[in-house]
Amino acid sequence: MAISHGTSLVLGCHQTVQEAIQLFSEHGIAAVDVVDEHGRSVGRCTWRMLLRAIAKEMDRMALIGDVLAAFSMDGKTEPKEDSMETSDGEGDSGAAAELERLRRELEETHRLAETMKTVLDAAYEGVVVVDGNGMVREINRAYCQFLGIRREDAIGKHVTEVIENTRLHICVQSGIPERGYIQKIYGQPMVVHRIPIWRDGKVIGAVGMLIFQGVSEVYAIFQRLQELSREASRKEKNEAEASKQEAVASAAVGVERIIGRHPTIAAVKQMIRRAARVPSTVLITGESGTGKEVVARAIHEAGAHADGPFVSVNCAAIPEALLEAELFGYEDGAFTGAKKGGKPGKFQLAHGGTLFLDEIGDMPLAMQAKILRVLEEKKVEKVGGLSETEVDVRIIAATNKPLEEMVRDGTFREDLFYRLNIIRIHLPPLRERKTDIPALLAHHMERLCRQFGVVSKSFAKEAMEVLINYSWPGNIRELVNVVEWLISMVEGENIEREHLPAYLSTIQPSVTPMPDGGANIADRWKEIVYQSERERIAAALVAANGNKAEAARRLGIHRSTLYEKLKKYGF
Repeated sequence: MAISHGTSLVLGCHQTVQEAIQLFSEHGIAAVDVVDEHGRSVGRCTWRMLLRAIAKEMDRMALIGDVLAAFSMDGKTEPKEDSMETSDGEGDSGAAAELERLRRELEETHRLAETMKTVLDAAYEGVVVVDGNGMVREINRAYCQFLGIRREDAIGKHVTEVIENTRLHICVQSGIPERGYIQKIYGQPMVVHRIPIWRDGKVIGAVGMLIFQGVSEVYAIFQRLQELSREASRKEKNEAEASKQEAVASAAVGVERIIGRHPTIAAVKQMIRRAARVPSTVLITGESGTGKEVVARAIHEAGAHADGPFVSVNCAAIPEALLEAELFGYEDGAFTGAKKGGKPGKFQLAHGGTLFLDEIGDMPLAMQAKILRVLEEKKVEKVGGLSETEVDVRIIAATNKPLEEMVRDGTFREDLFYRLNIIRIHLPPLRERKTDIPALLAHHMERLCRQFGVVSKSFAKEAMEVLINYSWPGNIRELVNVVEWLISMVEGENIEREHLPAYLSTIQPSVTPMPDGGANIADRWKEIVYQSERERIAAALVAANGNKAEAARRLGIHRSTLYEKLKKYGF
């Protein structure tokens, strides 16, 4: 590295800053003379000069002669105090320490460079790196093998002399990346990327990558992807059909559908059990989203008509002109546009089962009279028909409107109201049974995570406080929507307060008093969920006479999940 003049060491002006740092570190010196190609002294290089060069971010491959010229002062390479300081023992010690640090940094740089070279050479894709002038600074083994050249023959040459039809030098000039371009090399179309390298707002070079060994390989990969896609579609279709059948077989039934331990819900469950024992008409009232159809299905599944169909009709969703035909059916040619051969009505479809008339309060008065006649005579007559058909149907009606007031106002028939209002079940809004909110959140979180195939999430105490204090104007329907939103939006397994939709915190909380010390529901929410789920499992086991497969079906969970919960709760 150093040029030896007798017993002294000198640096050649053609040597680099990097070589000077290594010389200073190896020999523990603080200064050295610099000579030209003829051996004549042209100046003196000190450790301070090297530190200044590094501080000014000079390239370590810069020549020592250039460093001397940059830091010369009135023709001198260093001020006198530098040489005085280097003779001082303390100065020498500091210089040696600094040079030792630079030596370690240089070694680390060498190791990193070797690592990067190993990675490049191990890569299947061809990689070439050019500087701001389009000169090749690095090229890996894969590219050299493809081009049939040696690395030494490519380094230092302009990229156009090495790679045919390249635009890498143009990429350096424009600063625009070119991804997935076709480039002909030796007459063969290739897929390449050209990516500019930016530093301090300027393009200092570019990286070229030969992604595939020819376009034919792209087509082969595309064909493999198509085949994999077809296989995945077939598998997904088969799994979806199996999942659908399993979901139908394992849907929660009867009173197990109802989640909650609040006294009002306990009373509702008791009413469901009693109503299921008799065929009387049931009227379910409550705000929108409180689960009226869930209660109707629970009555159907626990009653004598459980083996028959459950048919649901939303009276508010069907236009008045079509409601009669939808409920009673119609004969062939009964009206313009009627389906050929006619169509059975909902009453006939529900024969031997249950007909659920949702939003009965929105039914027109004319239709109310016909419904009353069917309830009393158990017969229906199709639109355009001449004969009546007997039907064995249990009627369950539901509404979120005050029917008593509508009767007084004349917008709902009094005789139909009394015919429907034999067994009355009122569902409380969610804000009036806040102690059930944790159990409902946990149940629907587990159900939807299982349905979507994701890991179940848990609520932090602060998040649960917000959810309990929220008024839930949309009731359980809104709660389920919030849970589905959280499953979709939250990445981790823990749901914190900041993950909740903003409106849950901005809307004023409900002022409905909460029983059982409602202020600490959030503190006890895990205990509440534990007790609620344990009671549901125990009730399902009792209803299934200890049959675990039947209990799992009634709970709407897999048998393996039930076994895990039985172990968890110590059954």
